[in-house]
Amino acid sequence: MTLFFIIGSTIGSTMKSALSFVSTAISMTMLAAVSNHALASHSEIFDSSVNANGYDNSVQDIVSPVATTQIIDARADNSVMDSVGTDSTDTAVNNNSPALMPNTADNTPKTKANFEPDSTLTTLLDPVTHKYIENSYPLEVSSFLSLEQAQAILLQVSPKLAANEAAVAASNYQTEALSTIDRPFVFARVSASTYNLDADVDLSSLRNGVVNEVNNSVDTVIPSIPAIPDLPNFGELVGDRIPDSYNFKRSGSTTSAGIGVAWPIYTAGRTKALTGISNARTQEEIADGTLDKNELYSTLIERYFKAQLAIIAAYLREDAYETLQQTDHMAKRLFEEGFISRVERLEAQSALADAKSESINANNDARLAMIALQRLLRTEYRIKPTTPLFVSSRQLPDVSYFQELALTYHPGLQKVAAKRAQAQQLHALSDTGYKPTVLLYGYGQLEQDPSWIAGISASWKLWGGLDKASTLASSNAKIRQADLSEIEVSDNLLLLVEKNWHDVNNAQSRYQALQSNVDLAAEVLRLRRLGLQEGVNTAIDVVQAQTQSLKARTEQAQAANDYVQGLAALMQSCGTPLAFNAYLNAADIRLPTLYSE
Repeated sequence: MTLFFIIGSTIGSTMKSALSFVSTAISMTMLAAVSNHALASHSEIFDSSVNANGYDNSVQDIVSPVATTQIIDARADNSVMDSVGTDSTDTAVNNNSPALMPNTADNTPKTKANFEPDSTLTTLLDPVTHKYIENSYPLEVSSFLSLEQAQAILLQVSPKLAANEAAVAASNYQTEALSTIDRPFVFARVSASTYNLDADVDLSSLRNGVVNEVNNSVDTVIPSIPAIPDLPNFGELVGDRIPDSYNFKRSGSTTSAGIGVAWPIYTAGRTKALTGISNARTQEEIADGTLDKNELYSTLIERYFKAQLAIIAAYLREDAYETLQQTDHMAKRLFEEGFISRVERLEAQSALADAKSESINANNDARLAMIALQRLLRTEYRIKPTTPLFVSSRQLPDVSYFQELALTYHPGLQKVAAKRAQAQQLHALSDTGYKPTVLLYGYGQLEQDPSWIAGISASWKLWGGLDKASTLASSNAKIRQADLSEIEVSDNLLLLVEKNWHDVNNAQSRYQALQSNVDLAAEVLRLRRLGLQEGVNTAIDVVQAQTQSLKARTEQAQAANDYVQGLAALMQSCGTPLAFNAYLNAADIRLPTLYSE
């Protein structure tokens, strides 16, 4: 119930004021529908472009909380972190780093208790912006994270997802507010008035008129009586009692109270159309939120495995540097003993210096990749990825399977559907332009002898305002726009899925083809090292073999990363980004990883 408390300073009929308040209530009810109609008609019904990102299907029922989270390190002893995860002055992989170990750990979700947030909401300091955020909770996170653990954390710490949840909640509340527009509108009226009148009233005209009237009456009543001496003038006798002016003074106060109701019992479907538009906007907000969530999933996979690739590259560069150190030491001994020339000695030194520089650059690249992952997960320390790069030797299902998924689950199509629903509801709202609005109304005074009024009112729009024909034509055009946009988005999705499907297959075949290059380069390097010891090969031969081995191993790791990124893009274009995890768990080829859980 909405209460209006009004204090007035006018004097007039109480029931007249009551009727004015009833008309105000009716006007407010009508204006609410008109304003929402105008809002709907002027809103943007269709976006010019739809982002072709992933959609949250049945495997993505995790809802990101609206609260912003703060991450604190679950590990008290940071000494166990190696140089990649400590500070910027260290190198990503040092000489004491453990060798790359094949990861055989199970990749099932590891979202255990240490990733469960505290249910108590409070105000916390954001670790990145250093701003205080209300409705937040602390979250303890280990610095060693698998991909699925990182995905679960991302849902909790992303301010973008929290903002989208707030937008959906706001849209839902707006729909709830609109759903009550045709309910009875009850209002109360209270008035208190005080007055003071002070005026001089001119009575001379009244006095003269009375005197004349009295004299005329006397002449009419006794016309036949003979004239009597000393008979008084009756008009003047009466007139003497009437003053020429009168000072009028009055003051006092008055109070009144009443309660009224206005109930729109028939709105020609306007309420249903308005709530329908609001519901469609909510669905659009949900689709936008899903697009953002899927984009964040894709960004996480990209940064997570780029960090993993950079770590592998840094390790390979460090391994090559250590090998060339041994080669340089051997070349130094051979030069001292006179078995090689000074040119060969200088070539070995130059190759060692280049290897050291490239190792430093690789360490910096690895650190930068880990910082990018750290920023995405909003931590104050480096995140060490434990899920390895992978490749599956099995062939993907046919491209038509993924295209069918895209047409079913992609949120871009859901956004187009929401736009079409808005246009349809706007069409229904426009069609009510000349239909009547019927209201019941009543008002009663809260007094000992109250007065009251009740009735029914019907109003029609006869002319003016928004042109009905134009608004109907506009909504029909919006519906057609949505239908054509659905076709365009579907075509683009099918093409995008096909491209990503081929990218995955190309990366898979390239990885398998590069395995022979890796084996060949490793064997050539082994023979060149033996040849250098026997004096058959020179130091430069070993350097060249080492370079080829490093190139082959790096290219194969890059092919594995291409496979992973292509698979993530394929899943996102299908609208099922979390299906990536199923392919990860089923992969039969896993590259070595520096960190393990």
